[in-house]
Amino acid sequence: MRIEHIAMYVNDLEAARDFFVKYFNAASNCGYHNKTTNFKSYFLSFNDGTRLELMNKPAMEDAEKPITRTGYIHIAFSVGSKEAVDELTEQMQNDGFHVVSGPRTTGDGYYESCIVGFEGNLIEITE
Repeated sequence: MRIEHIAMYVNDLEAARDFFVKYFNAASNCGYHNKTTNFKSYFLSFNDGTRLELMNKPAMEDAEKPITRTGYIHIAFSVGSKEAVDELTEQMQNDGFHVVSGPRTTGDGYYESCIVGFEGNLIEITE
């Protein structure tokens, strides 16, 4: 068994798609638009076959996203090496994203950093 994809609602569909394309080399489909409901989405594919669906529709709620909330908390991307973690973290910080932690080796042995990405969503970068 495997997770087929993860989906998330976003306010700015194109900006969210561009974020994952730029920083994580995602490939995007052409998008979907249901003209009756005005639901829109993109499926993003990553080099290992993992997929992320970004979705948008009118009148969504956008509650505050504190770091220590319940439910899904972050998406983690393995970038292949400590050097790649360092480089991507530095690039994202230079592009104005807030680094919450790292890069560092955690108590459970991961070399990682965590950034606040688009729309307050946490992104973990691991080796």
